[in-house]
Amino acid sequence: MQGFQAEPKHDSYDVVIIGGAIMGSSTAWWLTRLGFTGRILVLERDPTYAQAGTTHTNSCIRQQFSTELNIRISQFGAEFVQNLRRHMGDDDRIPPLKIQNFGYMYLADSPGFAAVLRANQHLQIALGAETRLLTPDQIKAEYPFYAVDDLTLGSINTRDEGYFDGSTMFDWFRRKAREAGVEYVVDEAKAMTLADGKVTTVTLASGRQIACGTVVNASGPRGARTAAMAGIDLPIEPRKRFTWVIQAATPLDRPLPLTIDPSGVHMREVGGGTYMIGGHADHDPAADFDDFAMDSSIWEDKIWPAIATRIPAFEAVKIISEWTGHYDYNTLDQNAVTGPHPDVQNFLFLNGFSGHGLQQSPAMGRGTAEWIVHGRYQTLDLSPFHYDRITSGEAVVEGAII
Repeated sequence: MQGFQAEPKHDSYDVVIIGGAIMGSSTAWWLTRLGFTGRILVLERDPTYAQAGTTHTNSCIRQQFSTELNIRISQFGAEFVQNLRRHMGDDDRIPPLKIQNFGYMYLADSPGFAAVLRANQHLQIALGAETRLLTPDQIKAEYPFYAVDDLTLGSINTRDEGYFDGSTMFDWFRRKAREAGVEYVVDEAKAMTLADGKVTTVTLASGRQIACGTVVNASGPRGARTAAMAGIDLPIEPRKRFTWVIQAATPLDRPLPLTIDPSGVHMREVGGGTYMIGGHADHDPAADFDDFAMDSSIWEDKIWPAIATRIPAFEAVKIISEWTGHYDYNTLDQNAVTGPHPDVQNFLFLNGFSGHGLQQSPAMGRGTAEWIVHGRYQTLDLSPFHYDRITSGEAVVEGAII
Protein backbone atom coordinates (compact mmCIF):
# COMPACT_ATOMS: atom_id res chain seq x y z
CA MET A 1 0.00 0.00 0.00
CA GLN A 2 2.78 2.38 -0.95
CA GLY A 3 1.74 6.01 -0.53
CA PHE A 4 -1.43 5.19 1.42
CA GLN A 5 -2.14 6.00 5.04
CA ALA A 6 -4.13 3.69 7.27
CA GLU A 7 -6.26 6.57 8.55
CA PRO A 8 -6.72 10.33 8.11
CA LYS A 9 -4.40 12.59 10.08
CA HIS A 10 -7.17 15.10 10.77
CA ASP A 11 -10.88 15.19 11.53
CA SER A 12 -11.61 18.00 9.06
CA TYR A 13 -10.60 18.58 5.42
CA ASP A 14 -11.30 21.35 2.96
CA VAL A 15 -11.75 18.81 0.14
CA VAL A 16 -12.67 15.14 0.43
CA ILE A 17 -12.29 13.22 -2.85
CA ILE A 18 -14.11 9.89 -2.91
CA GLY A 19 -12.18 7.68 -5.31
CA GLY A 20 -8.45 7.77 -5.88
CA ALA A 21 -8.22 6.47 -9.45
CA ILE A 22 -7.57 8.67 -12.48
CA MET A 23 -10.30 11.30 -11.94
CA GLY A 24 -9.77 11.69 -8.22
CA SER A 25 -5.99 11.81 -8.57
CA SER A 26 -6.11 14.28 -11.46
CA THR A 27 -8.31 16.57 -9.38
CA ALA A 28 -6.05 16.24 -6.35
CA TRP A 29 -2.95 17.10 -8.35
CA TRP A 30 -4.58 20.00 -10.17
CA LEU A 31 -5.67 21.48 -6.85
CA THR A 32 -2.05 21.58 -5.75
CA ARG A 33 -0.98 22.87 -9.18
CA LEU A 34 -3.43 25.78 -8.88
CA GLY A 35 -2.06 26.72 -5.48
CA PHE A 36 -4.83 25.37 -3.25
CA THR A 37 -3.50 25.42 0.31
CA GLY A 38 -6.30 23.65 2.15
CA ARG A 39 -6.29 20.08 3.38
CA ILE A 40 -7.12 17.46 0.75
CA LEU A 41 -8.13 13.89 1.57
CA VAL A 42 -8.45 11.16 -1.08
CA LEU A 43 -10.40 8.05 -0.06
CA GLU A 44 -9.68 4.87 -2.03
CA ARG A 45 -11.34 1.59 -1.11
CA ASP A 46 -8.83 -0.57 -3.03
CA PRO A 47 -5.19 0.56 -2.94
CA THR A 48 -4.27 -2.08 -5.53
CA TYR A 49 -6.70 -0.55 -8.07
CA ALA A 50 -7.19 -4.12 -9.29
CA GLN A 51 -10.78 -3.54 -10.40
CA ALA A 52 -10.60 0.16 -11.23
CA GLY A 53 -11.61 1.33 -14.68
CA THR A 54 -8.26 3.14 -14.82
CA THR A 55 -6.50 -0.23 -14.58
CA HIS A 56 -8.69 -1.92 -17.18
CA THR A 57 -8.54 0.90 -19.71
CA ASN A 58 -7.37 0.40 -23.30
CA SER A 59 -5.48 3.70 -22.82
CA CYS A 60 -6.32 5.47 -26.06
CA ILE A 61 -7.14 9.03 -27.03
CA ARG A 62 -9.04 10.49 -29.97
CA GLN A 63 -10.24 13.76 -31.44
CA GLN A 64 -13.09 12.09 -33.31
CA PHE A 65 -16.05 13.20 -31.23
CA SER A 66 -19.20 14.89 -32.50
CA THR A 67 -19.43 17.71 -29.92
CA GLU A 68 -17.07 20.67 -29.66
CA LEU A 69 -16.58 20.29 -25.92
CA ASN A 70 -15.54 16.63 -26.12
CA ILE A 71 -13.13 17.45 -28.95
CA ARG A 72 -11.53 20.31 -27.00
CA ILE A 73 -11.30 18.17 -23.85
CA SER A 74 -9.35 15.51 -25.74
CA GLN A 75 -7.20 18.05 -27.56
CA PHE A 76 -6.06 19.36 -24.20
CA GLY A 77 -5.57 15.77 -23.08
CA ALA A 78 -3.26 15.10 -26.05
CA GLU A 79 -1.25 18.23 -25.34
CA PHE A 80 -1.03 17.36 -21.64
CA VAL A 81 0.13 13.78 -22.24
CA GLN A 82 2.86 14.85 -24.61
CA ASN A 83 4.06 17.61 -22.31
CA LEU A 84 3.56 15.83 -18.99
CA ARG A 85 6.99 16.72 -17.62
CA ARG A 86 6.53 20.43 -18.37
CA HIS A 87 3.05 20.48 -16.84
CA MET A 88 4.49 18.91 -13.69
CA GLY A 89 7.21 21.48 -13.15
CA ASP A 90 9.94 20.07 -15.43
CA ASP A 91 10.56 17.26 -12.95
CA ASP A 92 13.28 15.21 -14.64
CA ARG A 93 12.03 12.04 -12.91
CA ILE A 94 9.02 12.07 -15.23
CA PRO A 95 9.61 10.17 -18.48
CA PRO A 96 8.63 11.71 -21.80
CA LEU A 97 5.32 10.41 -23.12
CA LYS A 98 4.08 10.29 -26.68
CA ILE A 99 0.98 9.17 -28.49
CA GLN A 100 1.38 6.26 -30.89
CA ASN A 101 -0.59 7.83 -33.70
CA PHE A 102 -2.12 4.83 -35.41
CA GLY A 103 -5.41 6.73 -35.22
CA TYR A 104 -9.02 5.65 -34.92
CA MET A 105 -10.77 4.20 -37.94
CA TYR A 106 -14.56 4.55 -37.82
CA LEU A 107 -16.24 2.32 -40.40
CA ALA A 108 -19.74 3.02 -41.72
CA ASP A 109 -21.89 0.43 -43.48
CA SER A 110 -25.00 2.58 -43.89
CA PRO A 111 -25.83 5.96 -45.42
CA GLY A 112 -27.04 7.15 -42.02
CA PHE A 113 -23.78 6.57 -40.17
CA ALA A 114 -21.79 7.84 -43.15
CA ALA A 115 -23.71 11.13 -42.83
CA VAL A 116 -22.78 11.22 -39.12
CA LEU A 117 -19.09 10.76 -39.97
CA ARG A 118 -19.27 13.55 -42.56
CA ALA A 119 -20.86 15.95 -40.10
CA ASN A 120 -18.37 14.98 -37.40
CA GLN A 121 -15.43 15.50 -39.74
CA HIS A 122 -16.66 18.97 -40.68
CA LEU A 123 -16.68 20.00 -37.01
CA GLN A 124 -13.39 18.26 -36.22
CA ILE A 125 -11.59 20.00 -39.09
CA ALA A 126 -12.99 23.37 -37.98
CA LEU A 127 -11.48 22.74 -34.53
CA GLY A 128 -8.04 21.84 -35.89
CA ALA A 129 -8.20 18.04 -36.12
CA GLU A 130 -6.87 16.25 -39.21
CA THR A 131 -9.69 13.79 -39.77
CA ARG A 132 -9.90 12.31 -43.27
CA LEU A 133 -12.86 10.62 -44.92
CA LEU A 134 -12.07 7.55 -47.02
CA THR A 135 -14.11 5.68 -49.60
CA PRO A 136 -14.02 1.88 -49.39
CA ASP A 137 -11.45 1.82 -52.21
CA GLN A 138 -9.28 4.35 -50.38
CA ILE A 139 -9.55 2.33 -47.15
CA LYS A 140 -8.43 -0.78 -49.03
CA ALA A 141 -5.53 1.07 -50.66
CA GLU A 142 -4.18 2.35 -47.33
CA TYR A 143 -5.05 -0.72 -45.25
CA PRO A 144 -5.24 -3.77 -47.53
CA PHE A 145 -6.06 -6.15 -44.67
CA TYR A 146 -9.64 -4.86 -44.30
CA ALA A 147 -12.62 -6.42 -46.05
CA VAL A 148 -14.56 -3.41 -47.37
CA ASP A 149 -17.33 -4.77 -49.61
CA ASP A 150 -20.08 -3.86 -47.14
CA LEU A 151 -18.70 -0.42 -46.25
CA THR A 152 -19.83 3.00 -47.41
CA LEU A 153 -17.27 5.28 -45.71
CA GLY A 154 -14.39 5.42 -43.26
CA SER A 155 -13.07 8.19 -41.03
CA ILE A 156 -9.54 8.36 -39.64
CA ASN A 157 -7.26 10.85 -37.91
CA THR A 158 -3.62 9.99 -37.24
CA ARG A 159 -2.58 13.15 -35.44
CA ASP A 160 -2.82 13.10 -31.62
CA GLU A 161 -4.98 10.00 -31.85
CA GLY A 162 -4.03 6.50 -30.77
CA TYR A 163 -2.44 4.80 -27.77
CA PHE A 164 -0.52 6.38 -24.88
CA ASP A 165 0.89 5.17 -21.58
CA GLY A 166 -1.97 6.11 -19.28
CA SER A 167 -0.53 4.19 -16.34
CA THR A 168 2.50 6.51 -16.21
CA MET A 169 0.29 9.60 -16.25
CA PHE A 170 -1.85 8.10 -13.47
CA ASP A 171 1.21 7.23 -11.41
CA TRP A 172 2.53 10.78 -11.59
CA PHE A 173 -0.83 12.36 -10.78
CA ARG A 174 -0.80 10.37 -7.53
CA ARG A 175 2.89 10.78 -6.77
CA LYS A 176 2.98 14.54 -7.32
CA ALA A 177 -0.26 15.03 -5.37
CA ARG A 178 1.13 13.14 -2.38
CA GLU A 179 4.41 15.01 -2.53
CA ALA A 180 2.41 18.25 -2.39
CA GLY A 181 0.67 17.12 0.82
CA VAL A 182 -2.48 15.35 -0.39
CA GLU A 183 -3.40 12.47 1.93
CA TYR A 184 -4.36 9.13 0.36
CA VAL A 185 -6.19 6.87 2.82
CA VAL A 186 -7.42 3.31 2.41
CA ASP A 187 -11.07 3.65 3.38
CA GLU A 188 -14.53 4.03 1.92
CA ALA A 189 -17.32 6.54 2.36
CA LYS A 190 -20.39 4.92 3.90
CA ALA A 191 -22.65 7.84 4.83
CA MET A 192 -22.96 11.62 4.73
CA THR A 193 -24.71 14.19 6.86
CA LEU A 194 -26.18 17.34 5.37
CA ALA A 195 -27.14 20.69 6.88
CA ASP A 196 -28.32 23.87 5.18
CA GLY A 197 -27.94 22.33 1.72
CA LYS A 198 -24.37 21.15 2.19
CA VAL A 199 -22.55 17.96 3.04
CA THR A 200 -21.02 18.60 6.45
CA THR A 201 -19.48 15.21 7.30
CA VAL A 202 -18.50 11.97 5.59
CA THR A 203 -18.60 8.79 7.68
CA LEU A 204 -16.02 6.18 6.70
CA ALA A 205 -16.20 2.39 6.77
CA SER A 206 -13.65 2.51 9.58
CA GLY A 207 -16.11 4.52 11.67
CA ARG A 208 -14.27 7.84 11.45
CA GLN A 209 -16.40 10.89 10.76
CA ILE A 210 -14.68 13.56 8.68
CA ALA A 211 -15.89 17.14 8.42
CA CYS A 212 -15.57 18.53 4.89
CA GLY A 213 -15.74 21.75 2.93
CA THR A 214 -16.25 20.16 -0.51
CA VAL A 215 -16.94 16.57 -1.57
CA VAL A 216 -15.86 15.30 -5.00
CA ASN A 217 -17.59 12.16 -6.26
CA ALA A 218 -14.90 10.41 -8.31
CA SER A 219 -15.99 6.88 -7.45
CA GLY A 220 -16.40 5.54 -10.99
CA PRO A 221 -19.08 2.86 -11.47
CA ARG A 222 -20.02 3.30 -7.79
CA GLY A 223 -20.85 6.96 -8.40
CA ALA A 224 -24.61 6.50 -7.98
CA ARG A 225 -24.08 4.85 -4.60
CA THR A 226 -21.89 7.75 -3.49
CA ALA A 227 -24.42 10.32 -4.71
CA ALA A 228 -27.22 8.52 -2.89
CA MET A 229 -25.42 9.21 0.41
CA ALA A 230 -26.16 12.89 -0.25
CA GLY A 231 -29.75 12.16 -1.27
CA ILE A 232 -28.98 12.57 -4.98
CA ASP A 233 -30.14 10.35 -7.85
CA LEU A 234 -27.43 9.82 -10.45
CA PRO A 235 -28.04 7.69 -13.59
CA ILE A 236 -24.69 5.88 -13.43
CA GLU A 237 -24.28 2.11 -13.40
CA PRO A 238 -21.52 -0.45 -14.02
CA ARG A 239 -21.56 -2.00 -17.49
CA LYS A 240 -19.28 -4.93 -18.31
CA ARG A 241 -16.73 -4.42 -21.08
CA PHE A 242 -14.58 -7.31 -22.28
CA THR A 243 -11.02 -7.13 -23.59
CA TRP A 244 -8.88 -9.75 -25.29
CA VAL A 245 -5.25 -9.59 -26.41
CA ILE A 246 -4.66 -11.89 -29.35
CA GLN A 247 -1.69 -13.20 -31.31
CA ALA A 248 -2.32 -13.45 -35.05
CA ALA A 249 -0.86 -16.41 -36.93
CA THR A 250 -0.24 -14.00 -39.81
CA PRO A 251 0.54 -10.51 -38.45
CA LEU A 252 -0.73 -7.54 -40.42
CA ASP A 253 1.82 -5.78 -42.61
CA ARG A 254 1.22 -2.36 -41.04
CA PRO A 255 -0.16 -0.95 -37.78
CA LEU A 256 -3.86 -1.51 -37.13
CA PRO A 257 -5.74 1.69 -36.27
CA LEU A 258 -8.18 1.47 -33.39
CA THR A 259 -10.96 0.23 -35.62
CA ILE A 260 -14.60 0.70 -34.65
CA ASP A 261 -16.44 -1.89 -36.67
CA PRO A 262 -20.17 -1.49 -37.48
CA SER A 263 -20.74 -4.58 -35.34
CA GLY A 264 -19.69 -2.54 -32.29
CA VAL A 265 -16.47 -4.50 -31.82
CA HIS A 266 -13.24 -2.51 -31.71
CA MET A 267 -9.64 -3.59 -32.23
CA ARG A 268 -6.21 -1.98 -32.26
CA GLU A 269 -2.50 -2.54 -32.62
CA VAL A 270 -0.46 -3.66 -29.62
CA GLY A 271 2.77 -4.64 -31.37
CA GLY A 272 4.75 -7.70 -32.39
CA GLY A 273 1.81 -9.32 -34.12
CA THR A 274 -0.49 -8.85 -31.12
CA TYR A 275 -3.76 -6.93 -31.08
CA MET A 276 -6.28 -5.75 -28.50
CA ILE A 277 -9.94 -6.53 -29.08
CA GLY A 278 -12.86 -5.02 -27.15
CA GLY A 279 -16.60 -5.40 -27.03
CA HIS A 280 -19.65 -6.29 -24.99
CA ALA A 281 -22.69 -8.50 -25.13
CA ASP A 282 -25.67 -7.44 -27.22
CA HIS A 283 -27.73 -7.60 -24.04
CA ASP A 284 -25.95 -4.99 -21.92
CA PRO A 285 -27.54 -4.69 -18.46
CA ALA A 286 -26.06 -3.16 -15.34
CA ALA A 287 -23.56 -5.42 -13.61
CA ASP A 288 -22.92 -6.08 -9.96
CA PHE A 289 -20.07 -3.95 -8.62
CA ASP A 290 -17.90 -7.02 -8.01
CA ASP A 291 -18.82 -9.01 -11.13
CA PHE A 292 -15.74 -9.22 -13.33
CA ALA A 293 -16.36 -12.70 -14.72
CA MET A 294 -15.51 -13.36 -18.36
CA ASP A 295 -18.09 -14.87 -20.72
CA SER A 296 -16.44 -17.07 -23.33
CA SER A 297 -19.64 -17.29 -25.38
CA ILE A 298 -19.32 -13.60 -26.31
CA TRP A 299 -15.95 -14.27 -27.93
CA GLU A 300 -17.21 -17.30 -29.80
CA ASP A 301 -20.59 -15.93 -30.86
CA LYS A 302 -19.88 -12.25 -31.53
CA ILE A 303 -16.32 -10.99 -31.21
CA TRP A 304 -14.28 -13.51 -33.19
CA PRO A 305 -16.78 -13.70 -36.09
CA ALA A 306 -16.79 -9.90 -36.30
CA ILE A 307 -13.02 -9.43 -36.38
CA ALA A 308 -12.46 -12.34 -38.76
CA THR A 309 -15.07 -10.94 -41.14
CA ARG A 310 -13.51 -7.48 -41.12
CA ILE A 311 -9.89 -8.69 -41.16
CA PRO A 312 -9.62 -12.16 -42.73
CA ALA A 313 -6.11 -12.57 -41.26
CA PHE A 314 -7.81 -12.76 -37.85
CA GLU A 315 -9.45 -16.08 -38.70
CA ALA A 316 -6.39 -17.73 -37.12
CA VAL A 317 -5.62 -16.11 -33.76
CA LYS A 318 -4.72 -17.19 -30.25
CA ILE A 319 -5.98 -15.46 -27.11
CA ILE A 320 -3.02 -14.40 -24.96
CA SER A 321 -4.91 -12.65 -22.18
CA GLU A 322 -8.41 -11.47 -21.37
CA TRP A 323 -10.17 -9.41 -18.73
CA THR A 324 -13.41 -7.73 -17.82
CA GLY A 325 -13.70 -4.10 -16.79
CA HIS A 326 -16.57 -1.79 -15.95
CA TYR A 327 -17.68 1.40 -17.66
CA ASP A 328 -19.19 4.00 -15.33
CA TYR A 329 -22.08 4.20 -17.75
CA ASN A 330 -24.30 7.28 -17.88
CA THR A 331 -27.66 5.91 -18.95
CA LEU A 332 -28.91 9.34 -20.07
CA ASP A 333 -26.35 10.19 -22.73
CA GLN A 334 -23.04 8.37 -22.06
CA ASN A 335 -21.34 11.69 -21.32
CA ALA A 336 -19.73 12.99 -18.16
CA VAL A 337 -21.57 14.53 -15.23
CA THR A 338 -19.46 17.29 -13.71
CA GLY A 339 -19.70 20.35 -11.50
CA PRO A 340 -21.85 21.02 -8.44
CA HIS A 341 -25.28 19.73 -7.59
CA PRO A 342 -27.81 22.59 -7.88
CA ASP A 343 -29.06 22.07 -4.33
CA VAL A 344 -26.18 20.34 -2.52
CA GLN A 345 -23.68 22.84 -3.85
CA ASN A 346 -20.54 21.53 -2.15
CA PHE A 347 -21.09 18.10 -3.74
CA LEU A 348 -19.20 17.94 -7.06
CA PHE A 349 -19.55 15.24 -9.72
CA LEU A 350 -16.87 13.54 -11.78
CA ASN A 351 -18.89 10.63 -13.09
CA GLY A 352 -20.37 8.87 -16.09
CA PHE A 353 -17.47 8.92 -18.53
CA SER A 354 -18.74 5.77 -20.24
CA GLY A 355 -15.37 4.61 -21.53
CA HIS A 356 -13.52 7.83 -22.38
CA GLY A 357 -12.48 8.88 -18.89
CA LEU A 358 -8.73 8.31 -19.09
CA GLN A 359 -8.25 10.59 -22.09
CA GLN A 360 -10.50 13.23 -20.53
CA SER A 361 -8.93 13.14 -17.06
CA PRO A 362 -6.44 16.01 -17.51
CA ALA A 363 -9.14 18.47 -18.54
CA MET A 364 -11.77 17.16 -16.11
CA GLY A 365 -9.43 17.26 -13.12
CA ARG A 366 -8.33 20.75 -14.08
CA GLY A 367 -11.90 21.99 -14.47
CA THR A 368 -12.99 20.53 -11.13
CA ALA A 369 -10.00 22.08 -9.39
CA GLU A 370 -10.77 25.44 -11.02
CA TRP A 371 -14.32 25.28 -9.71
CA ILE A 372 -13.11 24.54 -6.18
CA VAL A 373 -10.38 27.20 -6.18
CA HIS A 374 -12.08 29.99 -8.16
CA GLY A 375 -15.79 29.14 -8.05
CA ARG A 376 -15.87 29.07 -11.87
CA TYR A 377 -14.12 27.52 -14.86
CA GLN A 378 -11.14 29.44 -16.16
CA THR A 379 -10.20 27.32 -19.17
CA LEU A 380 -12.74 24.98 -20.75
CA ASP A 381 -16.35 25.64 -19.78
CA LEU A 382 -17.63 22.26 -18.56
CA SER A 383 -21.07 23.56 -17.61
CA PRO A 384 -22.85 21.67 -20.45
CA PHE A 385 -22.01 18.54 -18.43
CA HIS A 386 -23.50 19.84 -15.19
CA TYR A 387 -26.14 17.91 -13.26
CA ASP A 388 -28.96 20.26 -14.33
CA ARG A 389 -29.32 18.33 -17.57
CA ILE A 390 -30.01 15.15 -15.59
CA THR A 391 -33.04 16.63 -13.87
CA SER A 392 -34.32 18.18 -17.11
CA GLY A 393 -33.57 15.07 -19.17
CA GLU A 394 -31.74 17.16 -21.78
CA ALA A 395 -29.14 14.77 -23.14
CA VAL A 396 -25.81 15.97 -24.52
CA VAL A 397 -25.92 13.76 -27.59
CA GLU A 398 -22.54 12.40 -28.67
CA GLY A 399 -22.55 10.62 -32.02
CA ALA A 400 -19.19 8.91 -31.53
CA ILE A 401 -19.60 6.71 -28.46
CA ILE A 402 -17.76 3.37 -28.50
